[in-house]
Amino acid sequence: MAKNKFFVGYRCTLCGHFFTPEEASFTCPHCGEKGILDVVYDYEKMKKEVNLKYFNNNRDYSMWRYAPMISIETDHIKDMLRIGWTPLIRSHNLAKQLGLRTLYIKDDGLNPSGSSKDRASGIGVLKALEAGADTIATSSTGNAASSLACQAAHIGLKAVIFVPKRAPIGKVTQISLYGATLVKVDGDYKDTFAFSKEAIKKYGWYNRNCAINPHLVEGKKTVSLEIAEQLNFKPTDWVAVSVGDGCTVAGVYKGFFELKELGLIAKVPRILAVQSEGCEPFVIASHAHQPLKEAEENTIADSISVGIPRNPVKAINAVKNSDGVWISISDEEILQAEALLGRTEGIFAEPAAAASLAGVIKAVKEGIIPKEESVTFIVTGNGLKDPANAQKVIIPPEPMKPNLETLDKFLKEKKEK
Repeated sequence: MAKNKFFVGYRCTLCGHFFTPEEASFTCPHCGEKGILDVVYDYEKMKKEVNLKYFNNNRDYSMWRYAPMISIETDHIKDMLRIGWTPLIRSHNLAKQLGLRTLYIKDDGLNPSGSSKDRASGIGVLKALEAGADTIATSSTGNAASSLACQAAHIGLKAVIFVPKRAPIGKVTQISLYGATLVKVDGDYKDTFAFSKEAIKKYGWYNRNCAINPHLVEGKKTVSLEIAEQLNFKPTDWVAVSVGDGCTVAGVYKGFFELKELGLIAKVPRILAVQSEGCEPFVIASHAHQPLKEAEENTIADSISVGIPRNPVKAINAVKNSDGVWISISDEEILQAEALLGRTEGIFAEPAAAASLAGVIKAVKEGIIPKEESVTFIVTGNGLKDPANAQKVIIPPEPMKPNLETLDKFLKEKKEK
């Protein structure tokens, strides 16, 4: 097996204890389940190989170009779907409307299953193969579920997926179509996570739950590696991302942090971490300067509707260490951002993905982000995953008689509106 030669072990985010790969695998042996581990590399050794020359000579335009920076064996990469290297789009129309000089959109909804979660699921199936497992399982509000079902189907693993009853039909349809065993839980995400934890323990399935499995953040960090490389290793001043469990924002920070450690970027961008007002445990804790508490799960943005975040320490550290800001927006602001992104840039984002733009809009209005500073926001999922909510901000036309007189009247009325 071609193991990663720079991967040296894990460090607990709570007690700070270091463990070799033989001493730990998922969570801290001392702190238990809350002791989420960070994957540790030898950066001094890595930088001798992972440098500008390496990237200039690499023609694999997918997330697998970053394999030397990920704690995986590489034998099965050739069999994987093409994940990552999604477009980074320079905005003109939207930037002008917001009054921003420089605005980029990272469209991760163009990954194989339509969301950024493919980055983590790709790592998950590779680690399952390393472990000799034939079944991989996860709990999810939707995107991680459909993503895992997709990646497992392609690589030939069985997948068992747990989703809450509110999971959107688009994502539930994907899961079933990919052939996974779908368990729809009569409860919220908290109930779903707890149920999946019991089942995974009983049946011995490989655990893809991102908050438990430290390797999955290594997949998530590749979005930052791409953003930086696509900007010639001069990332924007700010990077905005929506936050649920905390794993994605943790990955976004880690990617930039590691590039700085390797001497490839000068500084880590400030992270704008966005939550919905209907489910904002991180925002409440941050603004009140209090420990994280359970919050309601009451938002249309299902992908970030997580009342008890399972990766809190990494998420809090990501925003703190990047001199970032926590912000929350309403569901109405999310829907308006979804519509604005569609009509100005031709990008269809699901609510949780549009939340990052809604956060940028609010942050610019409140002076948190100065208009002269540069911004990238990450679109984490395609809007076709949840068309029902998109329909709340559009007015479908009524059928018309096929004659030009009727069309003339229709066009005149539309112009006057």
